[in-house]
Amino acid sequence: MLSRRVFLKGGALALVTAGIGGVPSFIAKAAGSRKLFMPYKRAKVLVCIFQRGAMDGLMAVTPFTDTYLKQARPTLFMSAAQAAAKPLIDLDGRFGLHPSMNAFAPFFKEGRLAVVHGVGSPNSTRSHFDAQDYMESGTPFSKGTDSGWLNRAVGLLGHEAATPFQAVSMTSALPRSFYGDNPAVAISNLQDFAIQMRGNNVAANTAAKSFEELYDKTSSSLLSKTGKESFEAMKILKSADVKNYRPANGAVYPASPLGNSLKQIAQLIKMDVGTEIAFAECGGWDTHFNQGTEAGTFARNVEDLSSSITAFWTDLGQLQDDVEVMTMTEFGRTVHQNGSNGTDHGRGSCMFILGNDVAGGKVHGKVPELAIENLEDRRDLPVTTDFRAVFDEVATAHLRIRDNGKLFPDWKGTGIGVMKPI
Repeated sequence: MLSRRVFLKGGALALVTAGIGGVPSFIAKAAGSRKLFMPYKRAKVLVCIFQRGAMDGLMAVTPFTDTYLKQARPTLFMSAAQAAAKPLIDLDGRFGLHPSMNAFAPFFKEGRLAVVHGVGSPNSTRSHFDAQDYMESGTPFSKGTDSGWLNRAVGLLGHEAATPFQAVSMTSALPRSFYGDNPAVAISNLQDFAIQMRGNNVAANTAAKSFEELYDKTSSSLLSKTGKESFEAMKILKSADVKNYRPANGAVYPASPLGNSLKQIAQLIKMDVGTEIAFAECGGWDTHFNQGTEAGTFARNVEDLSSSITAFWTDLGQLQDDVEVMTMTEFGRTVHQNGSNGTDHGRGSCMFILGNDVAGGKVHGKVPELAIENLEDRRDLPVTTDFRAVFDEVATAHLRIRDNGKLFPDWKGTGIGVMKPI
């Protein structure tokens, strides 16, 4: 017999694409009352975006005054000089934003967007799989960690979830960041989903069956207040008419996986179903060859990233005070370009943090002069900021988490001042 805790919390619910078309008919239209979710209506929301493949931070935010970088990248170096066809966007006289990220420029100028440069993992692995695993678990020297850092954050929010939408990943499977005992869901598409209990073989094999039928397999005695609230959230999701959602304030999302994910996260936030942590991802950052400069693979990727986030932010409107967006990538690229007009696996990269409580308008972190003797292993931008310093500071300041070492158990550092004082 399943306990209510196991059914609702242990391992979490995972919502995955059914592949059978349409929203299941068993989800009835909402009864109309939203009072169940009032305690979470104005909750703070952290949105994390993982750039899988390792973004070249030196091309996204370039130290354009560094003559060593110009020598190291004879065909990839970009200039902020106005004579250039598409110059970098000068941020502070030293760093320039890639021109395809022009959507970010107003946020930086307004002090809403911060860049953290030279950020990465203290573990020097250049394996995508290992580096992503370490970053998502938040324990860069331990492979045996069962939980992800975002799942631990859920457990430190100070209250239990009233709905299954407290922690949501807009992916087809639950990411490593959300592994653990606290509630989390993966939703690949709000318009077409089925319900599956993660870790429950019976439920996993009956994705086409109704939620009521799965719920009946527990016990009528388990139909407590928490269970009813969770099911009511499913009803509200159906009643919201997600298919015909229209972004607000003239926001236009790119027709890309990331754009679609952020649009759906905006929907959930506006629906007041208790979303507090959301996750999305985008790929294509492994630019070993033909990386391009003002055009090409990298330019398309950063345009999609910045345009998707900008559309999301615009769509939120008056809810912007409650939301923070943070990007991350497993590592950066080599300082020197390779023989295929690309860059190879490196170490330090950069990340972007957008929010009204961010100490924005500044490039945080340390980027040394890129002479070969200053590079890590004489080839890479050194990691001068541990990613945990940023993750912890953002979670503490925005989500008001007080973790006492539980969020990142092997880390004893401090923040870097990327958030405004509380």
